[in-house]
Amino acid sequence: MCKYIIPLALMLITSSSAIAQKNYKSENDDLYAFNDTLKNKKGEILKEVIVTSNQQKTPVTIGKSGIKPMDLPQTASVISQATLQNQQVNSITDILKNTNGVYIMGNTGGYQEEIASRGYQLGSSNTFKNGVRYFNGMPIETSGLEKVEFLKGSAAILYGNVTAGGIVNFITKKPKLDYGADVSVGLGSFDSYKTTFDVYGAIGISKKVAFRMNGSNTQANSFRDGVSSETKYINPSLLINFTNKTSLLVEADYIKDRRTPDFGAGIINYQLVNLPRSRFVGVSWSYIKSEQASFTTTLKHQLSDNWDLSFVNSIRYYKTDLFANTRPNSPITSMQLNGDWTRGLQRSEAKDNYWYQEVNVRGKFKTWSLNHQLLLGIDTDDYKTVTLASTYKNPDKSYRNEYDVINIFTTDLSTARQDIPNMDKVSLTTAPIKRVGAFVQDLISINKYFKALAGIRYSYQDTENNVLTYAVVNPTPKPETNVNTHQYDDAFTPRLGLVFQPNENHTVFASYATSFVPNSGLDYYTREALKPSIIRQYEIGIKNQLFQERLFANLTLYQIENNNLAQTSLIDPTYKELAGGTKSKGVEIDLVANPVKGLSVLAGYSFNEIKYTASNIYIVGSQILYMPKNTANLNFNYIFSEGKLKGLNLGLINNYIGVRYAGRSTNLTTPTDPRKPVRLPEYFQTDATASYKFHQLTFRGKISNIFDVLSYNVHDDNSVNPIAPTNYSLTVNYSF
Repeated sequence: MCKYIIPLALMLITSSSAIAQKNYKSENDDLYAFNDTLKNKKGEILKEVIVTSNQQKTPVTIGKSGIKPMDLPQTASVISQATLQNQQVNSITDILKNTNGVYIMGNTGGYQEEIASRGYQLGSSNTFKNGVRYFNGMPIETSGLEKVEFLKGSAAILYGNVTAGGIVNFITKKPKLDYGADVSVGLGSFDSYKTTFDVYGAIGISKKVAFRMNGSNTQANSFRDGVSSETKYINPSLLINFTNKTSLLVEADYIKDRRTPDFGAGIINYQLVNLPRSRFVGVSWSYIKSEQASFTTTLKHQLSDNWDLSFVNSIRYYKTDLFANTRPNSPITSMQLNGDWTRGLQRSEAKDNYWYQEVNVRGKFKTWSLNHQLLLGIDTDDYKTVTLASTYKNPDKSYRNEYDVINIFTTDLSTARQDIPNMDKVSLTTAPIKRVGAFVQDLISINKYFKALAGIRYSYQDTENNVLTYAVVNPTPKPETNVNTHQYDDAFTPRLGLVFQPNENHTVFASYATSFVPNSGLDYYTREALKPSIIRQYEIGIKNQLFQERLFANLTLYQIENNNLAQTSLIDPTYKELAGGTKSKGVEIDLVANPVKGLSVLAGYSFNEIKYTASNIYIVGSQILYMPKNTANLNFNYIFSEGKLKGLNLGLINNYIGVRYAGRSTNLTTPTDPRKPVRLPEYFQTDATASYKFHQLTFRGKISNIFDVLSYNVHDDNSVNPIAPTNYSLTVNYSF
């Protein structure tokens, strides 16, 4: 498949048949993104001003500095509200069909879409909502999103301890000073039903205060027998414009989700199991309940024409309660060649309190002939996470974790064991983390052709881990133990970028940046806390806006090196050493274009290869698992703006995910270990959308996975989840 995609991508980058999406706000949105009105010199309120310009020209808010995309020596992309709405997205998987090089690497239990970019997993530290870290171990509601931003490569200078591949920012809908509302009702395959509402407007005749509230309720079964879910979501916000220069945005976000955890059928002898796609082999009464709430205030003040100040204060809380069977092929149980599987039980209850504060100062000034765009910032993170783990000890099985035995090929689950036994507490883990960082960054315009971006950040992290292990009576008496560890890490993360612009439509850039990853455990040689791993990133690229901004074409090449990856010491496995290394390298092509009125095209191709360059455990040169080498997308959308078909909107979404390998990397230290990588087939998925607007009514429909292709998302070798088969959704929306 790759041999067809590369020529296609190269052909598209030289063609004017791709499109720039339109109808977005001006570049000043980064400064006051939630202001929908402007005022004249007399202080009179003017109507909302919409500037028809491409989203590719708007700075990403997670960039903090307001640097224009053509001036930024880094790859950034934005998925607009129009795209989210036209494609009728319902998950992170749907969103990522518009971003090459950012993809789903796994789907733990069917409830966590694990995001990865450039060979690195983007965990909760790399996932943001309105610029504040968001716990991504649960589903996200898409109906409340205004847009989604991606900043690929290093973001350590701005956010401290983040994975090297990039960051993602989900931006929710903001208050408006004009009045409006809409409601929608939808249904779809597998008995899914969804209702949404959105209402906004000004408060008072002065129109200095605006509000917005949107929410949704979703209930659905699944293509997997016996699997269901229910999600409730609400997102209220309030904007206060104290003056023309000072505003306060208050946002709350709450989601509550309950669903059946589905860890799939596992792997037998490190081969995918040939089961019907609908077959569910978990415990029928199992559940995972998740709740997340956040409250964020953003105060912005324009100090002068060239300087502004922002202050963000946010608190977030989440809790999860997982009660289910253990995963197939877990260390406790395994699946036999004939399909017999001893099901164990697990329960994990987690709570987290999170507090975040940041202060940023931005300014533009000139020294001699040099123009500066300066960013200064200080931020703090404070986590406190408590996790209670429990297990089942069957008295009839010598107190082993054995709930029952089924055969995944023949057992009728309705006849399997159904009772809910008591669980025994195993451990209580308290893990507070405190971070503080300060940074400075400056974009220097040397002349009309050359710019330089330079900056540095200092980060300090205090990580504590307290594990209380409960006393065990059976099978072997063991006393209660309490182990506490404390680790302090700090690092400087510099950033340097050079930009050459022969004219305003073309940019050539090169950049270098570092990031760091804290490591747990003690160093074998020093007997002290292991130092953090420093990751170096190199990136070069070309950005082009062509044919009067009808085509945006970007080409990026990158290399990410971790030359001191922490691994277990072979001399004493209770210690670790910085004995490993990895290298990720790749190329990305991004296209956004607008060849004719009404037609838009999003296209892209990504090649990534990440391997071990040094290891005392794994084969040097072997591929790191879960990361496809090739991904691509080619999406079309056409809006009829006149004639008898006016109001009709048609779309086609094409997404390609190349071959991936899951399971476990071959371990050199245990040659008799049967673990090995598992090949996951490549797939090309096509979705189709259609909508029709008639006065205040909008009818929407979508068919996903039209050709019913089959592939899998895998977490380790013990959560194997097939992608959904062909399915449909229908929605009716009424706007007031």
